[in-house]
Amino acid sequence: MKSQKKYPSGISLEFFPPKTTEGREKLLRVRDRFAALKPVYVSVTFGAGGSTQQGTLTTIQDMLAAGLDAAPHLSCIGATSDSLREILHGYQALGVKRIVALRGDMPSGMRETGEFSYANELVEFIRQEAGDHFHIEVAAYPEFHPQAPSAQQDLLNFKRKVEAGANGALTQYFYNLDAYLRFVDECENMGLQLPIVPGIMPITNYKQLARFSETCGAEIPRWLAKRLAGMGDDLAAIRAYGLEVTTDLCRRLLEAGAPGLHFYSMNQFEPTAAIWQALDLPTGV
Repeated sequence: MKSQKKYPSGISLEFFPPKTTEGREKLLRVRDRFAALKPVYVSVTFGAGGSTQQGTLTTIQDMLAAGLDAAPHLSCIGATSDSLREILHGYQALGVKRIVALRGDMPSGMRETGEFSYANELVEFIRQEAGDHFHIEVAAYPEFHPQAPSAQQDLLNFKRKVEAGANGALTQYFYNLDAYLRFVDECENMGLQLPIVPGIMPITNYKQLARFSETCGAEIPRWLAKRLAGMGDDLAAIRAYGLEVTTDLCRRLLEAGAPGLHFYSMNQFEPTAAIWQALDLPTGV
């Protein structure tokens, strides 16, 4: 963890593009409340194969309008050089300075990845097209990507993204501190020098979390799963215990030297804000 302690600590957030007018209005209210906390930046997700490209763009514009540093997610699966070039130029024109570069999931029915197959190729393309204009974040998987053939191969894939020009990394969420600490140590052993910010998922609904975790490959430790499952449908108890567990994880991460936290907000204010308050984080950390 020595390498991480030299980077400034910052708090960032992730949103997803709303699909309805009502959802957008709700997110605008959430945006304004988060803006008062002064996160370093906010990121906005991108659908597989560009399915939510317009939604991402609209949401990025909404974030910029509130004075927030906004980072669009950019997926390369199913994309072409021309389409990515157009998107990049559009974000440059808006004044976007940061991008989260991802491989992305294969859209339903698609058999071929298209012109780009891996995130390192996307990072290389961004650097070719825009030089150092964008600060590029990439994904990291402390518990390893569910499609990776081996842990070592996953680490090598991450190394390729860094060597292609990534400035920083955001991890998949996790609840096992050792997974993150060991991942960072292994990156250091490979000579990788960049901030690796842990992703944090607030716990509000165990059944939903379990389904989502099964899909994305994030492990819920047995002790935590058993405790949450035992609470049944008592959402108040789940949220209270989830706040306790997640706050403790965040505190231990920061004490260990993690360069900040990246909250998967799920477009909700209260769960993330409760952790923020419990950690007694000042605004603009």
